[in-house]
Amino acid sequence: MYSLVVFASGGGSTLQAIIDNIDSGTLNAKISLVVSDNPNAFAIKRAEKAGIPSYIIKSTSLEERDLELKNELEKHDINLIVLAGYLKMIGNRLIDSYTIINTHPSLLPAYGGKGMYGMRVHNAVVEAKEQYSGVTVHYVNSEYDDGAIISQAKVTLTETETPESLSKKVQEIEKTQLINVIKYFISKTTPPNSLMN
Repeated sequence: MYSLVVFASGGGSTLQAIIDNIDSGTLNAKISLVVSDNPNAFAIKRAEKAGIPSYIIKSTSLEERDLELKNELEKHDINLIVLAGYLKMIGNRLIDSYTIINTHPSLLPAYGGKGMYGMRVHNAVVEAKEQYSGVTVHYVNSEYDDGAIISQAKVTLTETETPESLSKKVQEIEKTQLINVIKYFISKTTPPNSLMN
């Protein structure tokens, strides 16, 4: 069985989408572990409800966190790590050992980098009066939002677009896009460099 580990820092709505798609048979996979840096993350509650073990990160520095996670993840059979609203930097031990993907709420390389997440991205996009935004699924490397792009889907901004309305549009396509990318990995076909919808 194809084994996923999901990292989440917050509410875990993307984690829930993965759980739901596994339960419905859309994804032929299992989630072996949910990892969080936040013991109060609702993602942990979602994992518990689904009977998935979770792990709370104890270390604060990147170097210590990297070593801690490497030691913990070695206990599990892992095909793919999915960052689903996880905000911490990933260390080189994990990057060198696993395939790791992330979703970002813009059309990278635009509006990416340290500190650019969630509503900060949507605020910047609307303020710049961009015509398009969207979601990017990309590989994770040692820089924020810098890994090779796997897939992108775009949305069109209206003249009356607000950061809140844009956030809703992006969230509607983000989970579908991620699920489709995970399907490519499970089927052992190389995901296309870009699936621009």
